[in-house]
Amino acid sequence: MKDVYILGIESSCDETSVSIVKNGCEEINTVILSQIDIHKKFGGVVPEIASRSHVESITIVIEDCLKGANMTMNDIDAIAVTYGPGLSGSLLVGTEAAKALSLVYNKPLIAVNHMAGHIYANNLVDKLDFPLICLVVSGGHTEIIYMDKDLSFKKIGQTLDDSVGEAYDKVARVIDVPYPGGPVIDEYSKIGKDNYKLPLPLDDNSYNFSFSGIKSAVINLVHNEKQRGNEINKYDLSCSFQKVVVDILTKKTMKAVKEYGVKELLLAGGVSANRGLRDKFKELCDKENIKLIIPNIKYCTDNAAMIASAGYYMYKNNLLADLDFKIDPNADLC
Repeated sequence: MKDVYILGIESSCDETSVSIVKNGCEEINTVILSQIDIHKKFGGVVPEIASRSHVESITIVIEDCLKGANMTMNDIDAIAVTYGPGLSGSLLVGTEAAKALSLVYNKPLIAVNHMAGHIYANNLVDKLDFPLICLVVSGGHTEIIYMDKDLSFKKIGQTLDDSVGEAYDKVARVIDVPYPGGPVIDEYSKIGKDNYKLPLPLDDNSYNFSFSGIKSAVINLVHNEKQRGNEINKYDLSCSFQKVVVDILTKKTMKAVKEYGVKELLLAGGVSANRGLRDKFKELCDKENIKLIIPNIKYCTDNAAMIASAGYYMYKNNLLADLDFKIDPNADLC
């Protein structure tokens, strides 16, 4: 059977990435140009600056990826690119580059949902075994997804307000933690102790989440402590905050695993890099004899390898895009 090489392009936010993946599971080469240092001084991603940076770097990243793989466009079977969700300007740079390559080299074009890419990042670790449950946790999403076959996504739970990544970023700003705040809070939580009492958010029988309340609780706690003249212990508050977030994420996800009768659980999205979350899921899955697949840290944040992996299965199912397909900044997975 002929090997299939997919060239993936990801530019939905502030990383310009290009990757070549073989048969949906073997990474040949990936190049990621991060803009963290550019946006750090603003305390978050500035869309106009992000898109401008993509424009300046996209052709260089494509060339570097092909050169690093010792391949040319003649070796590529199809081009997969993120069409959404994401920042409009950033998405346009990636999709227009993909369309140009498709037109010039006469290669099939595949429009990939960014969140599907995050899920298929796990396929670069181990082949997905259906049926399964996936917890998607990122800066913009918190969802529990059920899959009974490739590219079949059924959303059984989601956040009703803030995503878990947003909650981390907002809490980080409240306690004056440097950007990007999520990884710093994760590190601080290992040092601190659970000395602050915080409510478990939306602790009910549904699969849904709500993180606006825990954010407000932290804001009120910090305000009240300052009013009393008390200094906030950033390490202890990080520990207490992370504990309730991890507890509710694991509680509801493991409930779904049991009630849907699956034997495989995936984590996906940028927040799946969180060590506290990874360790707790490993502990629970080992106890319940559930196979846990977590992307390597390099596949947790935005990258083109995950887009190429998802694109492979779309290519095999002839789910191709026309040259006039549109970006969708608010695209839903299902």
